[in-house]
Amino acid sequence: MTEFLDVLLKCALFEGIDGKDAESMLKCLNGRVIAFSRGESVFLEGDPAQYVGVVLSGAVQIVRDDYYGNRSVLGIAEKGELFAEAFSCAGVEEIPVSVFALQECKVLLLDCKRVLTICSGACVFHNRLIHNLLKVVARKNLALSRKIQLMSRKTTREKLVAYLLEQAKNKKSAEFVVPYDRQGLADYLGVERSAMSAEIGKLKKSGMIDTKGSWFRILKPDEQEETI
Repeated sequence: MTEFLDVLLKCALFEGIDGKDAESMLKCLNGRVIAFSRGESVFLEGDPAQYVGVVLSGAVQIVRDDYYGNRSVLGIAEKGELFAEAFSCAGVEEIPVSVFALQECKVLLLDCKRVLTICSGACVFHNRLIHNLLKVVARKNLALSRKIQLMSRKTTREKLVAYLLEQAKNKKSAEFVVPYDRQGLADYLGVERSAMSAEIGKLKKSGMIDTKGSWFRILKPDEQEETI
């Protein structure tokens, strides 16, 4: 676990906790590190909603399948980020989503009941840990609200443009890389890949964007005129 200490200390769950306390805390919480191959399931829909996951290396994708098998990408958790915390904190019996490794990764699993319950040793860091977890859940709720606003857009083009402009704003740069391949982006936006690819082609041809794979650049008005 020592090899991942730097990652943990940068994780929002461990904000304000120093290295020595973090090591003691992991022993108290009986944290487990598990390695996963690309495409392997970390959790499957219907598994017990028991654990909070922290990505130590690589990345995982959180998805939900409907009755007909149509997949919707709810998000991606990368190194140092949490996943499944909302479900385990909510006290539901089964997790309503699936989590898959996007690439080879290692994940720290923490039993949520141990996280939320002050231990008999009255560890000084435990209150801080619970406070941090509450902040993480609140931030994820805000992110979900933003996605709902995005999904309320009527057309594929409106959803795509709104998403790209939001990414540029968040990254504070006209040039950025999205955390999805084309199929993943279509699943996240809840649109058909072919329709989305067609809109990306139209936006590029009109000079509104430049793109290659997961890389995008929003062109300035003067650049758009030059391209046209």
